[in-house]
Amino acid sequence: MIRRREFLATIPTLAFSAEPSDMKIAGIELWKLDGRRTVEPGTGQFQVQPIHIYDEMRPKPYKDPGPGAESRIAPTSALYLKIKTQGGLDGLYGPIDKEGAIVVDQQLKSYLIGKNGLAVETLWDQMHRSNRHSRAGAYMIAISALDNALWDLRGRYFKAPVYRVLGGPTRAEVEVYGSCLGYSVEPEHVQSRCAEFYKQGFRHQKWFLAYGPGDGAEGLRKNVELVRTLRETMGDGAEIMFDAFMGWSLDYAIMWAKQVERFRPRWIEEAFHMDKLESFVKLSRATSVPVATGEHMYGRWEAAKFLEAGAISVVQADPEWCGGVSELVKICAIASVHDAQVIPHGHSVHAALHVVASQSPMTCPLAEYLINKMSSYYHFEKHKLVPVNGRIALPDRPGFGIEFDESKVEKQTLVKW
Repeated sequence: MIRRREFLATIPTLAFSAEPSDMKIAGIELWKLDGRRTVEPGTGQFQVQPIHIYDEMRPKPYKDPGPGAESRIAPTSALYLKIKTQGGLDGLYGPIDKEGAIVVDQQLKSYLIGKNGLAVETLWDQMHRSNRHSRAGAYMIAISALDNALWDLRGRYFKAPVYRVLGGPTRAEVEVYGSCLGYSVEPEHVQSRCAEFYKQGFRHQKWFLAYGPGDGAEGLRKNVELVRTLRETMGDGAEIMFDAFMGWSLDYAIMWAKQVERFRPRWIEEAFHMDKLESFVKLSRATSVPVATGEHMYGRWEAAKFLEAGAISVVQADPEWCGGVSELVKICAIASVHDAQVIPHGHSVHAALHVVASQSPMTCPLAEYLINKMSSYYHFEKHKLVPVNGRIALPDRPGFGIEFDESKVEKQTLVKW
C-alpha cells in the first residue's frame, strides 16, 4: 500500500510565473485608447425603446441606404482596466463602461490595493459588502470589471485560459447566435440579410423589434411581419429570437405572442422592465413562446427570484454588468436547478465565452455575438474572437488573452476621475 506522503510526492509541482507572496495588488489603472475605425452603412436601424411611448420621442421609420452607400472613417475609443501586482504580473480586461470605470477609480481602487490578487471570491464578497449601493447599477458594473480583470490575472498566473481555471472546457468551440442589432427591419432587407447570415453559419439569429404600443396596430402588424419573413426565408432549420428592449406593455406582448406562436420563435426577450416581475410571469403563462430576460440583472438574487416565480426559461445575465465571471457562474448553478438555460447577453464576448465554455451545454448551449457591434468593438486588440461557421474556437492563451495591436492605437492615456 502506498502511503499518503509517498503519493503526494509523485504529484508534479506546478511552476508559476510569480510566487503567491508577490500577488498583492500594487496598482489599478484605467487606460483610454484612441484611434479610427471604419463605419459601415446600413446599420442605423433603431429598436423599440421604453421612451417611445411618447410621440415626440419616437423616431421616424428607418430607411436602409441600400446598395452604393459608402463607408466612412470615424474616431473610436475604448477603456481598459489593468490590475498590477507586486510580482509584475498584470490582469487586463476591457473594453469596460465609463460609468463603471468612474466607480473603480473613485471608490474601489484604493480599497483593493495591497489585497491578494488571487483571492477572487474574497475580493468579490468584500466589494459587494462595502457599499450600500453595490447591489446594482454603476457600482455592480464596476465590480464586474474588476472581477473579470482578476480572473484574467488568475488565468495568467496559472498559465491557462479562464475557462480551464473554471473547470472546463466542456466543448472545443462555442456556438453563437447572430444578433442583428442595427440592421433594417424592412422586409426586403431582412430577407437578404438573414439569408446571408444563415449562409455564414448563423443558424440562430436574433432580430430587434422596432415598434411598440405607441405605433398602434400598424406597428404591431410590422412586428408580426418580421417574424413571418424570417421564418419563411430561413425555413424550419433556423432558430429565430426577438428583443423588445423593455418597450412593451403586457397586453401588447400577449397580442404579439399569440399571432407569432405558429412561427415558433426561440424566445421573446426583455418585453418589460426588470422591475415588472409579475408581467413576465403572466406572459410566460399566456404563450408557448419562451420568455427570456436578464441583460439588466444584477446578481444571483434577481436571477433566483425570476426563476422561482416561473417568469422566464432563459436567463441572459451579462458578466459585464451582473457581477463578472464569479457571479455568472453562480447564476448558472441556480439556473441548472430550475432546468433553465443561461445564454449571456453579449455586451462583450470575452468573459461570456469563457463561462459558457466551462459549463454544461445543457445549461449554456449558446453565446451571443452582435454581428455589427463586434466587427469594431475589439478594434484595438490583436486576437479578436470571430465566429467561423457560427462557432468560436476556444482560445488557448492565458487568462482572456487580451493583447493590444499597437498599430491601431493612435493615443493611449492613463485616465483618472
